[in-house]
Amino acid sequence: MPTPGQSSGQSSAGTALETTPWGSVFMFCGLFAIFGFVTWLNGPLITFSKLAFSLSDVEAFLVPSVFYLSYFFLALPSAFILRKTGMKTGMALGLLAMAIGAAGFGQFASMRLFPPTLVSLFVIGAGLSLLQTASNPYISVLGPIESGAQRIALLGIFNKLAGAAAPVLIGTFILNGIGHMQAQVDAAPTTAARDLLLDAFAARIHLPYLLMGAFLAVIAVLVYKSPLPNISDDANPGSGKSFVAAIPQMFFGFLAIFFYVGVEVMAGDAVGTYGNGFNLPLDQTKFFTSFTMVTMLIGYLCGLVAIPRFTSQEKYLTFSAVLGILFSVGAFLTKGYTSVAFVWALGFANAMMWPAIFPLGIRGLGKLTEFGAAFLVMGIIGGAVIPQLFAHFKDQYGFQLVFLCLMVPAYLYIFLFGLFAARLAKRG
Repeated sequence: MPTPGQSSGQSSAGTALETTPWGSVFMFCGLFAIFGFVTWLNGPLITFSKLAFSLSDVEAFLVPSVFYLSYFFLALPSAFILRKTGMKTGMALGLLAMAIGAAGFGQFASMRLFPPTLVSLFVIGAGLSLLQTASNPYISVLGPIESGAQRIALLGIFNKLAGAAAPVLIGTFILNGIGHMQAQVDAAPTTAARDLLLDAFAARIHLPYLLMGAFLAVIAVLVYKSPLPNISDDANPGSGKSFVAAIPQMFFGFLAIFFYVGVEVMAGDAVGTYGNGFNLPLDQTKFFTSFTMVTMLIGYLCGLVAIPRFTSQEKYLTFSAVLGILFSVGAFLTKGYTSVAFVWALGFANAMMWPAIFPLGIRGLGKLTEFGAAFLVMGIIGGAVIPQLFAHFKDQYGFQLVFLCLMVPAYLYIFLFGLFAARLAKRG
């Protein structure tokens, strides 16, 4: 895959450049901020949906589930779309899909129509799937593969800064006074009075999401008309591994992404529900996702400095997985805000996992890089599966025990993947 400013014959998606063109990297920082803002709205949207649509926890957790399911179903089609359109046009199409989904979400949520609201979230996820499939392999090979985690970490900083801002904004302007609103709804004397309160609450989401849709549509046009070249993956068609030889690497990478995104969503989107398990006030738990984003931001900064200067991305990945296990155990052994603080700390442990797993998962794939990237993006379905398991079992077995039983095996697999990736690196 060529870098900006090169002809398609100079580089390919399967051939990392010897030096990093940082000007091109920074072009993606703004886009990754948009990705983060939209993605990390899901946490407070669980709280919003539970009240606005009068849902159980299991039903409310359909919000992140539907969003992440779209990656599983659309990652491979996204790879084929990108081969036809090139990266720039594909990214513009992804942004346009997000704009349509955001506008639909604002309209249907304000009308308290839950099924079409979920469809709109699926459309937003579809647009992000196209963007992720294009951008992650591009950034991974936009310089030496050994420092791919460093470049993705830089983008992750912008991603998590916007991600931290998203819950604060929705908490301040849409979920403001939600605890009082919940009390009013519970005390409503009639169904009609209750519906009036809920209609007024749901209407708060309408204008912000319409404005977001308009903003995304404008960005889509700007990306399409930008000087970024329309990149395709036609160069070096014979390079890299054979499909059969690449299957184990892609499959193990898929599982690593599956478990990583699962634990990331648990620490980010589900932390408010986790806090509610201790009967912490809704007006506080609505901001909990932002605290996880702050610890992730710190983790990205540490990773940006450490990789590859002081350690390899494989070693840092195994270190992060061990931290994840320790913090998960700490959350189980404590109560209240201390336990929640351990969940926030998981953001630090999670920060460098995606930046490390993705370049390791596509290393040496050559002509299969685009397909391998799509296969890894499909692993994002873990963000749909693992939180749903938490929502289903937390009331039966205790939310802390269920949290522990989901998180520790996931981090253990990521630890083993880090060891597997280190062995591949030694083989060359």
